[in-house]
Amino acid sequence: MGNAEVESLHIHPVKAFRGISPREAVVEPWGLAGDRRWTLIDHGGKVVTQREQPRLALAAAQPLAGGGIRLSAPGADPLTVEVPEPTATVPMSVFGTKVEGVPADAAAHAWCSAWLGSEVRLVHMDDPATRRPVDPAYARPGETVSFADGYPLLVTASASLEALNSRIAEGPNAHEGPLPMNRFRPNVVVAGTEPWAEDGWTRIAIGEVVFRAPKPSGRCVVTTTDQTTGVRGREPLLTLARHRRIGGKLLFGQNLVPLSPGTIRVGDPVRVLE
Repeated sequence: MGNAEVESLHIHPVKAFRGISPREAVVEPWGLAGDRRWTLIDHGGKVVTQREQPRLALAAAQPLAGGGIRLSAPGADPLTVEVPEPTATVPMSVFGTKVEGVPADAAAHAWCSAWLGSEVRLVHMDDPATRRPVDPAYARPGETVSFADGYPLLVTASASLEALNSRIAEGPNAHEGPLPMNRFRPNVVVAGTEPWAEDGWTRIAIGEVVFRAPKPSGRCVVTTTDQTTGVRGREPLLTLARHRRIGGKLLFGQNLVPLSPGTIRVGDPVRVLE
């Protein structure tokens, strides 16, 4: 793979909210430190994402010392939310998986509900080591994940996005392209690979940290959401359906599970181990 390296890192403190892009990140067994430890749920306990509420792309959460967050969104006064004491949990569902979460305080629920115009609650994952296992069809014993869609990390490649954008430019929705990488909400973006090289990875090293790659990522309607406006289009799903439909899924990016702890940084070399 030659000179592949980390181009950027991305952490989403609240699932479905805008991400932040640090220069380095600590790798924990269940994902990057601070990534998707918070999420919104509806009155029935179901996780709320950009699938149902594309407007969530406009909300932001700045991490604070101790694990708290500062919420901000257009037209709303910022709100600081502390990590709740895990004295009581609420049952919730993340894509069909039953999980327990710790509700934030009433002010956080009110802020999120008022801004979204829908009754929601903000919940925190207190113990990611035990709360939610990785999909058993692809997991090893004891592997867990935060409130991310299914796996601790998602890696994408700049060369693959360039290849996809060139396909979009040739198609009927060329006016929607080129798309930025934030449509895919990755944790790690790698530069210096061939297009779609990540499809074949099963074990890689990013700097000092080793990961296994259980399966490529099947994409959903969130990728059609402009992350700066919350407005939906038709791409990239139409182009992925024409060129990247594999096993009934529209693939872009590769899921990762850490095999060792450590810190990864922008500029770190990326090596394919197998």
